[in-house]
Amino acid sequence: MSMGSLSDDDMFDNMSDKDISENDSEVDLYDDADGFDIIVSEKDRRKAWEVDFRPHSEADIKKSQDKQIQEICDLLGQNKENSAILLRHFRWDKDRLIEKYMEDSERVNRQAGIIESEEAAPHIRKVTGFMCDICCDDEDVDTYAMLCDHRFCVGCYSQYLTSKIRTEGESQKIQCPGDKCRAAVDERTVRLLVDNSTYDRYITLLNRTYVDGNILLRWCPAPECEYAVECAIGPKQLDHIVPTVVCTCRNRFCFGCGLPDHQPSICRLVKLWIKKCEDDSETANWISAHTKECPKCNSTIEKNGGCNHMTCRKCKNEFCWICMGSWSEHGQNYYNCNRFEEKSGVDARDAQTKSRASLERYLHYYNRFANHEQSAKLDRELYKRTEKKMLQLQTTSDLSWVECQFLSSGVDILCEARQTLKWTYAFAFYLARDNVTELFENNQRDLEMAVEQLSELCEKPIEQADISALKQQILDKTAYVGSRREVLLKDTAAGLQEERWTYIV
Repeated sequence: MSMGSLSDDDMFDNMSDKDISENDSEVDLYDDADGFDIIVSEKDRRKAWEVDFRPHSEADIKKSQDKQIQEICDLLGQNKENSAILLRHFRWDKDRLIEKYMEDSERVNRQAGIIESEEAAPHIRKVTGFMCDICCDDEDVDTYAMLCDHRFCVGCYSQYLTSKIRTEGESQKIQCPGDKCRAAVDERTVRLLVDNSTYDRYITLLNRTYVDGNILLRWCPAPECEYAVECAIGPKQLDHIVPTVVCTCRNRFCFGCGLPDHQPSICRLVKLWIKKCEDDSETANWISAHTKECPKCNSTIEKNGGCNHMTCRKCKNEFCWICMGSWSEHGQNYYNCNRFEEKSGVDARDAQTKSRASLERYLHYYNRFANHEQSAKLDRELYKRTEKKMLQLQTTSDLSWVECQFLSSGVDILCEARQTLKWTYAFAFYLARDNVTELFENNQRDLEMAVEQLSELCEKPIEQADISALKQQILDKTAYVGSRREVLLKDTAAGLQEERWTYIV
């Protein structure tokens, strides 16, 4: 749920992992003096599966950076450019920066690439008898050098910075072009030497490093979206909650892993499931289910004929395809295995049975996962047809556009419920069988049944005489689907918090 009542100008204070407790599910509250606004603790969340979050524009992020830079300026007596370099060097962990700086300021400045000097700020000037070490131009040209005093012509310096920013995508780690010089290039130098579009790109890259280095911020993964989302859920909490957030662009995604919303399955299981579905592990499982291994050399063998007398091409071992026992124990009758319980074939048969059972279990969950994924895509296509239906309703009935929104609301909750159902099957695949699992499956079944009924109603042709009845049916079923989804998510979230679930991974 978005904290819409908070001011856009307030931001989080600190950016490091140490501010988030590894053992406590409640988040440390931050000082609102130098960062994003204070976030309400998790115990005050309105619903068990929801988290507090807030989208921020690039302007908000820049404002937050400027505020923290000014505070370091005032505290350490550094100029703005050097304060920014120090904060970026410490990944915006202000407390750690202050601690280390107070211990040994010279060492910190050296590591960050700051040159301590009483000289005036560098500027562009002409130098008599100067020759650029890059282009070897000794004409009367403008030159520039930072406090490290490595001087180059403005053209070469500008080209160097432009290449770093536009080609390599660098921003906070750009160093002086001088040989083995570790002096950091500050924002003032970039602003002085590059064109406006390159400077804008530089600022954008700095904003991205600010977000990328902060565990409380994540960029919205939607294409072309320039918003970041703030959420006070740390990495150590991801086994106990699924932090679904909604960006200003309406994109719903998991703050923990950046993938599309996968309630109620936790990030760790989602990554395992995706890998299982995409890599060759299930191809190997299929091979295990449809082939057998030679009892002697373990080579994989596929039966290509009707005869059960198998001869391994690799080791020439002869065995029975049915019982996996030695063929010498079967006499001369190739087509009647009268030694089915022969000890030599027990282990091989057990392995084959387990492999088949494992494949059947995986396919049970995968087929339902894939079915809801495909159904969700088809349901999203309902939007286009729904708009036509709403226009049709306006034309053929006394309903206004607002009164026709019941169709749009029904499709909205249908898509949300499909997404939830899809991931319940990935979650269930890794659950150990016990009493709480049965309760989860009951909730899953009730939601699935309600979703199919609502889907049928939304696709039903509209008859003039049945408009009122259809509207009430869709409204009722939409509310019911929403309530069943909430019941499932509430129970699953409570199970995560209580560590009720046991996983087979």
